[in-house]
Amino acid sequence: MRTLKSSSLLLFAALLAGSVMAAPPTARDGYFVDSNGAALYTFDKDTGGKSACVDNCAKNWPPALAAEDDTADGDWTFVESHDGKRQWAYKGKPLYLFAKDTKPGDTTGDGIGGVWHLAKP
Repeated sequence: MRTLKSSSLLLFAALLAGSVMAAPPTARDGYFVDSNGAALYTFDKDTGGKSACVDNCAKNWPPALAAEDDTADGDWTFVESHDGKRQWAYKGKPLYLFAKDTKPGDTTGDGIGGVWHLAKP
């Protein structure tokens, strides 16, 4: 059983590592999640719809990437991620995953450094 659990955690971590979402974000339990159930976050240092999370920051906080055929409407838009890919944004704020969230429903990144917050509707 331990091997299965470890494998599941590794798979979830791999999915977080900047993978493209299979579907647009949705709201669950008062915050947004990606298609794998991973919590999405905003970064207070982002301005003007541009990501300020680069280099080591982007390793810990990978961008919530959109698929090429995803469409955005209303409060949903796309911004360019630190590496030139399409990143989801809500009300102009780029969205991120947190590498230390190990399973769907984890929200361990909320409040880190006073600048990372769960993305909420």
